[in-house]
Amino acid sequence: MSIIEILITAVALSADAFAVSVSKGLSAGKVQARHCLICAAWFGGFQALMPAVGMIVGNGLSRIIASGAHHWIAFGLLAYVGASMIISAIRNKKEEESSSFAPGKMLVLAIATSIDALAVGFAFSMKSLPPFAVIYYPLIIGTVTFGLSYIGVLAGNKLGERHKRIAQAAGGIILLLIGVKSLLEGFHIIDF
Repeated sequence: MSIIEILITAVALSADAFAVSVSKGLSAGKVQARHCLICAAWFGGFQALMPAVGMIVGNGLSRIIASGAHHWIAFGLLAYVGASMIISAIRNKKEEESSSFAPGKMLVLAIATSIDALAVGFAFSMKSLPPFAVIYYPLIIGTVTFGLSYIGVLAGNKLGERHKRIAQAAGGIILLLIGVKSLLEGFHIIDF
């Protein structure tokens, strides 16, 4: 694979992480650099880890991923977090800024947004790739996701500063839509 193909793959894989980062920025209070770094580290780290795991594990689990189970997992995780955000906004319950970026919540979102990267790692394992690819490809994917996630939190926060409750609900809706998109891809209704 050429560097251009890897970069295109990285941008495609980071789209969900970017959208969720925008959602986190929308729902957060005053965003600081540490919030952007938290999101970027979680999403970039998992986007790098998952294809590496997929490349190492290879064909053994590829049948499970190919079966479409990852679409259901992503849908469930994103729907849960998204629905929680919407309910908090409707109840006018202000989500604490620090808890919005708590490790438990970030772990769920990082897994949900990186399951496709695991499937890509399996696909990579089936190709004849150079030995350094298991480090090089995931590193590029993780770095691109890190940068886009950082920018996403900032962009979302700028959009959400004025209308906190609406922004929090919008963030939850975005997560639900990403989950539904993943589910529809699993049923081959849409193909993004």
